[in-house]
Amino acid sequence: MTSLWLDRKIDFPADEFAPGTTYDTVVAGAGLTGLVTALLLARSGQNVLVLEARHPAAVTTGNTTAKVTLLQDTVLSQLSRQYSQKVVNAYVEMNKEGQSWLLRYLDSNGLPYQRRTAYTYATTPEGAEKLRMEFAAATSAGLDVNYVRTAGLPFHITGAVSMDNQAQINPLDVIEALARDVKAHGGTIVGNARVTRAEGSGPVTVKTSLGEVRAKSLVLATGTPILDRGLYFAKLKPHRSYAAALELPGFLQAPEGMYLSVEQPTRSLRDYPVDGGGDGTGSGKPLLLVGGSGHPVGKAGSEQAHLDDLLGWAQSHFPGAKVTHTWSAQDYQAVNLMPFFGRLPRGRGDIYFATGYNKWGMTNAVGASLGIAADILDGQIPWADTLHRRVTAPPAAASAVGLNAGVGATLAKDWGKLLVKGTTADGAPEEGTGVVTRSGMRPVATSTVNGRTCRVSGKCTHLGGILHWNDAEKTWDCPLHGSRFTPEGENLEGPATMPLAKMPEPGKG
Repeated sequence: MTSLWLDRKIDFPADEFAPGTTYDTVVAGAGLTGLVTALLLARSGQNVLVLEARHPAAVTTGNTTAKVTLLQDTVLSQLSRQYSQKVVNAYVEMNKEGQSWLLRYLDSNGLPYQRRTAYTYATTPEGAEKLRMEFAAATSAGLDVNYVRTAGLPFHITGAVSMDNQAQINPLDVIEALARDVKAHGGTIVGNARVTRAEGSGPVTVKTSLGEVRAKSLVLATGTPILDRGLYFAKLKPHRSYAAALELPGFLQAPEGMYLSVEQPTRSLRDYPVDGGGDGTGSGKPLLLVGGSGHPVGKAGSEQAHLDDLLGWAQSHFPGAKVTHTWSAQDYQAVNLMPFFGRLPRGRGDIYFATGYNKWGMTNAVGASLGIAADILDGQIPWADTLHRRVTAPPAAASAVGLNAGVGATLAKDWGKLLVKGTTADGAPEEGTGVVTRSGMRPVATSTVNGRTCRVSGKCTHLGGILHWNDAEKTWDCPLHGSRFTPEGENLEGPATMPLAKMPEPGKG
């Protein structure tokens, strides 16, 4: 599965890793958060190193639907039930600044994007009631929203909240420009360099798969923090969702806005001009992008079934549409629904992080970058100060307790199921499938992909969760905190930093 954005020749500047070098700041992760932070610091005169485990935009940024909008599902009404109006307003200001910075950057670099009206829509009376609460919360936060009865969709809705003059982008255009800009300001970008540990302070010793470097500051821009200080893996819900690009037949047109359903399973829609033109017309007919069908990582009976459900929904409303790309992304929702960013607890003031964007990373990522850069450069942003000082409400604390009780129950259940299984069977699983069995007391994950059978440890290298086979993406996914691995055991994402151990053939170890 390759996203529409990543299906192109990617122009990224690459530098050599220089072990033992000292930098002002090392940034782990070359998605939107990491590269915006790196650019802000490099512009200030800092000597910055960006370390990326694979290549820039390899994870969430390269697999987003890339809506740059302040209308975000029912986020504000949910936040309003937990926080004061001052804190909700600060969240809105963070996103406003993130959106404004990103669109100014696009304009100044001559990069295309399209202005669109954003809609959060409902198809049931219950959904319409949620919309009314979101409309009230958005209005209270000062957003210029409307409540409408129609939204230009080819199916019945019961209402929608709309917001004009929002935007949609191609995220790879932005990432490529940011990478070049970081380099132009003296920064260094190294791919295939996974950060595994950090020790000490003033400077921090940053340990990677290629060696060690030192820095006055370390920024973790890795989706979920790869250091366990602060236990943020226990405060986040990892979710996977799916997307597809569709060519529409001649008699159909893509709807003119950006859309998100309030009901589950979520349905997201936007168009994409085939030449990426800023005027929205393109040289040919725009593609339709659909998304949704999300679920907790590693807990779906079949990920492929979720993707098939999304494609079936798209075909039912846009008959004759031809699928050109399908892909999936991983997002992290904070248990208190508010993104985390700033100094990492127990990081001795030298380690910074950002996480928990809850699928709204195009604005939250840039806002978090602005906040982190201000902290490192001894600046001050009022909305960031407010969000740093927020108090977790009792419902969020209860949610965190419930989340971690569920993690413990999953761990116990999966280990229990494994113990009653027989030892690893001889022979290879069928093509495209994987199974976890055991060899003595060791979980063994065996898969066959493209005719190659691999045997690796079936235990996640983060906290020992029993892995689940993802039949859509042909990966091993951990149901505890969202770490993911290739069939060969290499890390893809999540808090785990070490690969899965190779396992011997049956009868050989």
